[in-house]
Amino acid sequence: MNKLSPFAAGALLLLLGNLSASFSDVAVKLLEGGISAFQYMFIRQLLSVLLLFPLWLRLTPRQQVVGNYGITLVRSHLVLAGSGFVMVALTWLPLATANALFYAAPLLMLPLSAWLLKEKPERQKVLATLTGFGGVLVVLRPDQYHWAALAALGCAFTLALYNVLVRKLPEQQPVVSTLFWTGVFSLPLAGVLAALFWQPITTEELMLIAASAFFTLGYHGCAVAAYRRATTCQLGLIEYSGLIFVTLLGIVGFDERPDLLTTMGIVLIVLPMLPLPKLRRSKPLCDDAAQ
Repeated sequence: MNKLSPFAAGALLLLLGNLSASFSDVAVKLLEGGISAFQYMFIRQLLSVLLLFPLWLRLTPRQQVVGNYGITLVRSHLVLAGSGFVMVALTWLPLATANALFYAAPLLMLPLSAWLLKEKPERQKVLATLTGFGGVLVVLRPDQYHWAALAALGCAFTLALYNVLVRKLPEQQPVVSTLFWTGVFSLPLAGVLAALFWQPITTEELMLIAASAFFTLGYHGCAVAAYRRATTCQLGLIEYSGLIFVTLLGIVGFDERPDLLTTMGIVLIVLPMLPLPKLRRSKPLCDDAAQ
């Protein structure tokens, strides 16, 4: 990736991350709500920490330290809340419908990045993002509305804030260290909630949670690396690519074939990404006052 521009490398990493996140959603969908959301949150975070621990041990002592305690603590609980929201939404909503709401996150990232990072997105970037959110509204039409949609919107907010706050972490902190401490900081609260709502769990459910943890780590790792290479407003629209992946997986794995309105909504969501193929362009798409 050294030969690519920062935007090109960030875009490629985020595309891979969204594909990984789509596989994680499939694993959660297959759980079918058989365990409590708090139980799922704790087991997934614990497995994530265990998967990362051997890699974290290979870092130098300087790389192992927590770069920013406050931001890491906030991001760890955003991950925790987001994982619970994801399970609720995917249990009760069709895969494509839930993910259409998840992809309200890029819209939320624009005001959050302007507020927290002082980034200044171009007007065309704002209009393109609003077009994508219009597609979200088309997908979520009244006859498909469900209370679990609130959980999906909650996931969108936590994801947006999680990605924006990564720019507050030290640039030299390795991705493995960032993910490891994010998982560790989330375990105390997750453990208490899981103990209060614990119920029997099968081996198959454990395997599905493990798969979700693995693929979610793939997403978060790619996202951390991507948002360190390019500004939030540059990469926000790339987040919509996951909707393409999850729609295809829904068709293949769950026979959830989008109808005409859903397809139109997805087109509106994806359409703003079409001008972005020139990945080697050197001119920035927005100004970043934080840099």
